[in-house]
Amino acid sequence: MSPDRSEATYVGSAADLALRALDALRGIEGTATIAEHVEKADDPRAALAAIRIVGADAFAPYLFAGAMFHPQDAVAVSQSFEVFPPPVSTPDPPPAGPAEPWIVAWRDWATTTLLDRFTGADPSVVPRHGADPDLDAGTALVQRPAGAPELTEADADADAGTPWQAWSVRMGQLSPLALPGLDGPVHDAARAAPLPLAQGATRAVLRRDFATAARITRWLALLAAEGVHVPLDPVPLVDYLGLHGGGARLALDVAISRRLLAQEGA
Repeated sequence: MSPDRSEATYVGSAADLALRALDALRGIEGTATIAEHVEKADDPRAALAAIRIVGADAFAPYLFAGAMFHPQDAVAVSQSFEVFPPPVSTPDPPPAGPAEPWIVAWRDWATTTLLDRFTGADPSVVPRHGADPDLDAGTALVQRPAGAPELTEADADADAGTPWQAWSVRMGQLSPLALPGLDGPVHDAARAAPLPLAQGATRAVLRRDFATAARITRWLALLAAEGVHVPLDPVPLVDYLGLHGGGARLALDVAISRRLLAQEGA
């Protein structure tokens, strides 16, 4: 299989998993959504890669819709980490290290933290991946990366952080962390900078980059759900984004934002 064909297969499988999660969130899909995605796939390896790509968002039906998390789902998520193992050591945050591996590490942490929540970190069900084996049960199965996206202050040296335009995009890349049950430095960074998030979402909409806008808007929805004052009402923004096509991935981001906004304090 050519690299392009392989990449297209993985992307297509991730879209299929996002659609399954979206249907389950709406009460359409059946049970064991993640496991069924692997079992019914023509290419099981691509289906396992899709779990890593969709990440923590595959847990949305269990977090918001009361769907039952099955042991088969836990096995499927665990298998995705066995077939595509993360690095043993966590990458350095930028600028000390490249951004992409660090973002992936944060997303992996979010996935395994929610897996921990739904399985109780039972090592007989879910092996530990890249985490210190001496850590107590209940600690995240993948070590939490250090740092958070750093925002350049208006009066600071340009090398002290990232301008709000690029910072908001990076926060959007970390949008799978914008879920209930997760917390950490990235969430603190969002709470400290609602205005740049609002600016980033607005900029993405004006550029008709609705996928990026939907990802950034999830942080605004999470902050609003937590009771943080945000300078832009996310409700009409989410409604507007829901009017635009963009596939299952964008639709899932919009649906998660809607669920966050419907839950006070969630």
